[in-house]
Amino acid sequence: QVQVVESGGGLVQPGGSLRLSCAASGSIFSIRAMGWHRQAPGKERELVATTTSGGSTNYADSVTGRFTISRDNAKNTVYLQMNSLKPEDTAVYYCNVQAWVLGGTTQGAWGQGTQVIVSS
Repeated sequence: QVQVVESGGGLVQPGGSLRLSCAASGSIFSIRAMGWHRQAPGKERELVATTTSGGSTNYADSVTGRFTISRDNAKNTVYLQMNSLKPEDTAVYYCNVQAWVLGGTTQGAWGQGTQVIVSS
């Protein structure tokens, strides 16, 4: 019953920036954790960044110092600010949500993905 929608992807030149958004909706009491994963052509899906309700974050080594994950708790939305983009960042980016739902249980959900292409 939790829905996740990503947006903000597109085509950008190397060195450029993009900000991805992930909005969760449904019978949500609160968001426990949200994270971004990506999958490049021919590769397995990999973790990019995560954040918890307590504010802790973690990043893949490949994006540390360039990407920043943040959240707007009032909107059940998480963002991924991507700076100094490289061609190897090209991938479909997926948002994952772990939510406390009505009834006192937790539920996880994935978004459909948003395409990021870094190319000159």
